[in-house]
Amino acid sequence: SSLTGQAGDADAGGDGGGGGGGCDPQHRLQNVHDGVPLPGDARDCHLVQGAYDYHHYMQDRFDDAGWGCAYRSLQTLCSWFRRQQYTSKPSPGHREIQQILVKLGDKDKSFVGSSKWIGAIELSYILDDYLDVVSKIVTVNRGSDIPQHARELAEHFKRHGTPVMIGGGVLAYTLLGVYFNEQTGDCAFLILDPHYTGGEILSKIHKGTWVGWKRPGDQAAAGGPLFVNDAFYNFLCPERPNEV
Repeated sequence: SSLTGQAGDADAGGDGGGGGGGCDPQHRLQNVHDGVPLPGDARDCHLVQGAYDYHHYMQDRFDDAGWGCAYRSLQTLCSWFRRQQYTSKPSPGHREIQQILVKLGDKDKSFVGSSKWIGAIELSYILDDYLDVVSKIVTVNRGSDIPQHARELAEHFKRHGTPVMIGGGVLAYTLLGVYFNEQTGDCAFLILDPHYTGGEILSKIHKGTWVGWKRPGDQAAAGGPLFVNDAFYNFLCPERPNEV
């Protein structure tokens, strides 16, 4: 299994740029949600367990604004498996992600080097092929129904503690936690937003709510509704590998 990580895997990325191979983990902020106030009782908040890197638009001197959000969310998910030492592989770059999908027969050769969007299904293929990680996909037919899945998503964080990718319409987000009050049904979602284009400045990220708790009906950091009522959403929930 590649989860054990062979020697040399860390160098598998080649040029280290977002457009090519792996990503350099040195120049990224980790655990940017630390310090964000909880929306309710801590006992009702179920968060990512362990460290991850914040991947977002424009990193690695690579301009993917407008199309690369799901790639960046995937890179954040992969960073969690590396930070928890389930693998020594770096997060794959955009081109490497595209090459894997072509190799698997999911995409045509012309996909490599393109600015084409990917979604939760493609991410599940990549996690399986690149890291031997199995994922569960929670499908929500309407954005307005997402609160009904808060309990199920909270269970994911309790059991696996891995970051989750949300894909809907042409937007992707990373989910880092769920607040769910059993008595009232009140809920909120800790969103890490890959659409941020600024530098690695934590105060700016917090001020712009590029990481923050969002309630149903709230706006996304870049404007517009976070969850569109009549849009279809997939939540990609990676499973924590079994300890050998």
